[in-house]
Amino acid sequence: MSGYHRGELAIQRRAGLAERAAHTARAVRTEIPAVAADFLAAQPLLVVGAADAGGDLWCSLLTGTPGFLRARDARTLDVAALPRGGDPLAEVLAGVSDREPVPVGALAIEPARRRRMRVNGTAHQDPEGPGWRLRTEQVYANCPKYIQKRTLVPAPSTTATADTPRIGGHLTDADRELLARSDTFFVTTADDTGAVDTNHRGGGPGFVSVHSPTVLSWPDYAGNAMFGTLGNLHVNPRAGLLVPDWESGGLLQLTGTARVLWGAGAGPEGRSVEFTVERVLAIPSGGLLAQGPPEYSRANPPAPAASMP
Repeated sequence: MSGYHRGELAIQRRAGLAERAAHTARAVRTEIPAVAADFLAAQPLLVVGAADAGGDLWCSLLTGTPGFLRARDARTLDVAALPRGGDPLAEVLAGVSDREPVPVGALAIEPARRRRMRVNGTAHQDPEGPGWRLRTEQVYANCPKYIQKRTLVPAPSTTATADTPRIGGHLTDADRELLARSDTFFVTTADDTGAVDTNHRGGGPGFVSVHSPTVLSWPDYAGNAMFGTLGNLHVNPRAGLLVPDWESGGLLQLTGTARVLWGAGAGPEGRSVEFTVERVLAIPSGGLLAQGPPEYSRANPPAPAASMP
């Protein structure tokens, strides 16, 4: 058994990478190895995705001083942080219980050293702390491809009024400008059983194309051949995006649906993802700030010409 679900297997076969994917599957564990526990304990941020009460997927950012992520045992990660008020996942993670665990996909990423680790499983109540516990089902590291090297620090919150989220049903000009210059975002997807995965997407500025106030797309670059994100979209179109603004500390969260496109015009690998926006939440500060310009990944393909009609 490969451990892949039918959507992942279908994408692997169409891409002609099923044999490579079978080899890559050996890296996936259910437990947190010691080296992973040490990595997680040193991180000041965790990107986490889950579904809200209505079934829409969202991707959120959690931050804390190093140590806020702690491996309690081989299958349990304590997360001593919750999304800020107004975040679509704030009530979801604050209200988890052992009787009704919530499927989550989490990504710990350290851009300064181009390291990342995915931890997928279920969220449970933490009776001893202010946060929640992640019971692991999948733990594995990803390669450093497409991670832009930058050092991040917490962005200070301003006033309560300034930090009030903006909620809407389409992208504003400011949202579209952020997307058009972004070199990094995060995407949450789920399979047809509800198991959730959160992943990183990176490329040169302009690799995200904005086609209209409700449609954007990005090319799918060569990776580890597992196709967790595309495989999920093959069986479940729901998706959530988190787009950080490293210059202001702002965060853009989107939920909607996505589909995989194939063909000669769909990026360097002949694959791309088209995302249709249904809801938008933007907060102007309180995320993370970059200290200086990034060092772009050498793996980044040339970005397509930006489109902002």
